[in-house]
Amino acid sequence: MNNSLARSKPHYEILDGLRGVAALLVVAFHVFETHATSHADQLINHGYLAVDFFFLLSGFVIGYAYDAQWTTMSVTDFFKRRLIRLQPMVVMGMVIGAICFYFQDSVIWPGLSSVPIGKMLLIMLIGFTLLPVPLSLDIRGWTEMHPLNGPGWSLFYEYIANVLYALFVRKFSTTLLTILVVVSAAALIHLAVTSPQGDIVGGWSLTPKQMHVGFARVMFPFFGGLLLFRTTRLVQIKNAFLICSMLLVIVLCMPRVGGADRLWLNGMYDALIVILVFPLIVFIGASGKVENKVAARVCKFFGDISYPIYITHYPLIYIYTGWVANNKMKLQQAWPIGLLVFVSSISLAYVSLKFFDEPVRRWLKRVSY
Repeated sequence: MNNSLARSKPHYEILDGLRGVAALLVVAFHVFETHATSHADQLINHGYLAVDFFFLLSGFVIGYAYDAQWTTMSVTDFFKRRLIRLQPMVVMGMVIGAICFYFQDSVIWPGLSSVPIGKMLLIMLIGFTLLPVPLSLDIRGWTEMHPLNGPGWSLFYEYIANVLYALFVRKFSTTLLTILVVVSAAALIHLAVTSPQGDIVGGWSLTPKQMHVGFARVMFPFFGGLLLFRTTRLVQIKNAFLICSMLLVIVLCMPRVGGADRLWLNGMYDALIVILVFPLIVFIGASGKVENKVAARVCKFFGDISYPIYITHYPLIYIYTGWVANNKMKLQQAWPIGLLVFVSSISLAYVSLKFFDEPVRRWLKRVSY
């Protein structure tokens, strides 16, 4: 990227802050998920949609950061920059997953303690590349493509979207990009309303059905975010961070829609939130400005920890889930430990950011350019 141009472009601080708000909601969603008996009684019921929000934010930010740089930037340069930005924390997430693995043995994953350490380390090394492991290497029983750190699946699809952008979509005209986004929206709606569980949850397994879910979930929001960047004229909106944060909390915490006899209604809710509400939230956030130093610090802190917290928290959730299952703990009994997991996830993310991610990225930039 041309350095002088990069310095002259304003930074979307509110979008950084919103990424952090969504990441914190994801952690809370996973803590509460441990105690849910079904999709219907899950607290922060639609927290899984935060992943789709991340995809849309990424598409918008990728367009903002790189669309104007292709006259001076090669595809190799683009991939190098994306790897420097994302890959260090992928490695850290897998290391944390490996360290925590043998503490997760429980009645819901019997036999984890008997998994050979060599096999576990092989899966960790494969995880460093973010390539999905085959089902034959599933060591947990959840058929995850990254058994040590489940959320790695969404980074896998994020990388695929980045590859598609760099090789093909960056060259698309507005018309062609619009067609891609409309077709992707139709595919997402079809998935949502025909889903047997009435939502768009999924994407983490290396099976045809789950890969269909993963591609459907990434294609519209990522390239919809890119189209939003390319076609929207921003306005000035006051209190944008507060407005957008409240909208995010409302749509992600919305109880299940439709009930067991009308599952398609919840699926339609999912699709409409991703297709209509998330672009609106990003538009409002990009149109706003942080209005004081406190808000600026909050947005920066939330933005800084958003990716680290997302990619490192789940090994702690595995431990918490196993403990709850072993002891048959209700939320009313377990909430202090659940709160400890939430706070520990934030602390772990911050330590990983300051003592690993930022130093490694600085070193990689020095040796790469």
